[in-house]
Amino acid sequence: MLKMGIIGVGGIAQGRHIPAYLQMPEKVKITAVQDVNKERAKEVAEKHNIDHVFEDYKALLDVVDAVTICTPNKFHADIAVAALEAGVHVLCEKPMAMTTEECQRMLDASRKSGKKLAIAYHYRFTDPAQVAKKAVLNQEVGDPLVTRVEAMRRRKVPGWGVFTNKELQGGGSLIDYGCHMLDLALWLLNGPKAVEVSGRTYNRLSKTPNQINDWGVFDTETFDVDDHVSAYVTFEDSSSLFLECSWSANIKEDTRHLSISGVDGGLNLYPLEFYQAKHGTFMKTTTKADHHEGDAGIAQAHNFVDSCLGAAELVVKPEEALEVSRIIEAIYKSSESGTAVRL
Repeated sequence: MLKMGIIGVGGIAQGRHIPAYLQMPEKVKITAVQDVNKERAKEVAEKHNIDHVFEDYKALLDVVDAVTICTPNKFHADIAVAALEAGVHVLCEKPMAMTTEECQRMLDASRKSGKKLAIAYHYRFTDPAQVAKKAVLNQEVGDPLVTRVEAMRRRKVPGWGVFTNKELQGGGSLIDYGCHMLDLALWLLNGPKAVEVSGRTYNRLSKTPNQINDWGVFDTETFDVDDHVSAYVTFEDSSSLFLECSWSANIKEDTRHLSISGVDGGLNLYPLEFYQAKHGTFMKTTTKADHHEGDAGIAQAHNFVDSCLGAAELVVKPEEALEVSRIIEAIYKSSESGTAVRL
């Protein structure tokens, strides 16, 4: 039985991680919670019959085997490193950390301690992603040429939490939402090495007064993160990736898109379809795989718990999550400098 601690009991902890762990009582028990808001931590503990409530996350590490980190991005690295050095497994919410240097510290601590370090890129666990991965490994697409990624929302800046605070989060739509789709694309492409990144970030729209926004109210004067990003990534094998993400684009409707055009075929993830030219004609294969984030969160929890218990291999490896953060960091640097960034 794995003893689990939850560090940070805000929306993502209560909406995804805690419910997932509660569905597997034969494998894991939530033993402790910690939050800077101790009253909120007490409420969560009472609601779910959790034994321990802590104000200091370091004290929590003494009573658990593993932790799930659900804090603002600024604190990911320090908490993860402390946990790993204490001999505690870590599942950290995405993104891995604010910078690649912080990610590397986390990775080094995991390797030195021998404890598991997973990053919560739960999109990999959705049915379309799992089927697409098998198809790619089975050479249905062949060598990839061009990948297109869109993570677009129409006027949905998160009006809660600290999402629009650069000091605490490190960025906006790219580091919060675009990271999911970038991770998914890199995973489906089997981890190509990025060699050059060109990007542009924008926040003019969200700094304009009197915004119409579907997801609550935010302060346009203090808004200091990106709300719209475009990027072009070139890989070592000469393949390329287009990325566009936004919280607040003036578009017809929200759009989520991931497609790969390869030498032997192509795929589109939303909805999951495959395209090939064979038997003297053009073929399209459709599937019934649906994108259910709730189910993906449960599958993610099972994978992490099982890996900690020695019964599974991590689906999201820290080395892969570090590469996502490396590209994100390069996009921000490219936008700041106005030039492409070589990696």
